[in-house]
Amino acid sequence: MKKVSLLSLIGCSLIFFASCEKDLDVESENAFDISADQQYSTPEGYKQALAGVYGNLSLTGTAGPGNSFLEGIDAGTSQFARCLWYLQDLTTDEAVWSYENDEGVRELQRNIWTSNNPILLGMFSRTMAEVAFVNDFLRQSTPEKLSSRGITSPTDVANINDYRNEVRVLRAYSYYVMMDLFGKAPMVTENNPLDFSGPEFNRQQLFAFIETELNAVIPNLKAARTNEYGRLDKAMAQMILAKMYLNSESYGLTNKYSECMSLCSSIISGGYTLNTNYLDNFKSDNHLSGEMIFTLQSDGAVTQNYGATTVIINGQVGSLENNGAEFGVGGWGGALRLRKQLVQKFDGSDFDFDARKTATGGGARTLEISNIALQKEGYILKKYSNKNSAGIPSANSTFVDTDFPLFRLADVYLMYAEAQMRRDGATNSSSTTNASTISLDYLNQLRDRANGYDFPDFAQNQVTLDFILDERARELHWEAHRRQDLIRFGKYTGGLYNWAWKGNAMNGVSISSNLKVFPIPANNLLANTNLTQNPGY
Repeated sequence: MKKVSLLSLIGCSLIFFASCEKDLDVESENAFDISADQQYSTPEGYKQALAGVYGNLSLTGTAGPGNSFLEGIDAGTSQFARCLWYLQDLTTDEAVWSYENDEGVRELQRNIWTSNNPILLGMFSRTMAEVAFVNDFLRQSTPEKLSSRGITSPTDVANINDYRNEVRVLRAYSYYVMMDLFGKAPMVTENNPLDFSGPEFNRQQLFAFIETELNAVIPNLKAARTNEYGRLDKAMAQMILAKMYLNSESYGLTNKYSECMSLCSSIISGGYTLNTNYLDNFKSDNHLSGEMIFTLQSDGAVTQNYGATTVIINGQVGSLENNGAEFGVGGWGGALRLRKQLVQKFDGSDFDFDARKTATGGGARTLEISNIALQKEGYILKKYSNKNSAGIPSANSTFVDTDFPLFRLADVYLMYAEAQMRRDGATNSSSTTNASTISLDYLNQLRDRANGYDFPDFAQNQVTLDFILDERARELHWEAHRRQDLIRFGKYTGGLYNWAWKGNAMNGVSISSNLKVFPIPANNLLANTNLTQNPGY
């Protein structure tokens, strides 16, 4: 095990997963199911349950990496980070998956999905399971429950109150994901009965709920970078809010760019620092990076699963190159390749020495992808690794130790710059406000880091919103941001910007605007008659 943290309790908390089966209508494969009173009988039991709430974002089931406790849903189509990565990146100009017989992948990467897509079902169900776990934890940790179980020590009570604040953030994050991907969700809290299906909340209602929840708990969360590894802090909650505010206008709500900038400034002042080596953010010891705000944990010994970083690192191994040893994994025979539009974001002499430029081609490998099944077509990426920053591979060459970087400081820099430009106008205007100077400094810090701190800075007249979008692709590719970014910039649907295999055409075609949100999975519609289908599906 590479890390000593909340992860060490996840094995115990799997019992808690199974004990929630009546609440969640899930399938239990655990012979040691225990009651809530047993699970929550001690302060240690509460921390184990907390690990279970966090663990749902890393694990899929109670019986190993191939198991899912979501009844009838496969582990490979329901791991949270993997599904998030598929929906945010595989549906865009960033990647293709070679094996289109794998459930649900073909429809996603060709933008022809329907409400029967199993990955959409996995994402919806896994995220709402997180809401259910949080609700159960909150029901079981009221002052009355603690007192009835003899947990009265001020230290224990204070710790459990900290846990309560953290799980409320995880529930808010879950609803943020639902709001972004599906545009709606069933609203259920700890105040509802266990068999309550929940009314449908639209984006405006979800936005208001999340905003209220986060603002209520932020003052009580641990300061940035002061919580134990694997647990969130104030900056995580601020990051969710900042993301919401940056995207508010594209959600059809009032723009909140000033609010986004203010939160970004608060996060930046929290003690985070850019890692001097860009690629160290994506190695097996990336939990040590001062740039990470919150990661989805991966440990080849404790959290074995076919999740995002295991899929990405094994998938980026080239079928021609057979270069798995370079990343400390066996590899999956060329499962992932790059669409040419991402490769071309690094064209030009400005990027000749850019550390973020890890796309590799040449020889028999072509830039164009005329047939997704041909693994020699399309460049490969070398961004992630199952080796640490000293080049030492992890013990497990299949299930990786590399955490998935959900939120990191570089994103905050780019968010501040974009929000400032949208609020004040582009930095190439005649006015040079203090905010625009700060924006330019943030962009140049990223440029300096990418080029070994020995490269000319950007001038204000070089920076436009389109530049920001491209810079986000260069900095944040394969980190589950791209779909949201393209939607915000008006380049996801329609034909303003086409990429290879967009709309199921080799060179890309216009796609309908209804694809800005995914359909509510058919099974979830049947399970909750309060839900309605999104337009166009």
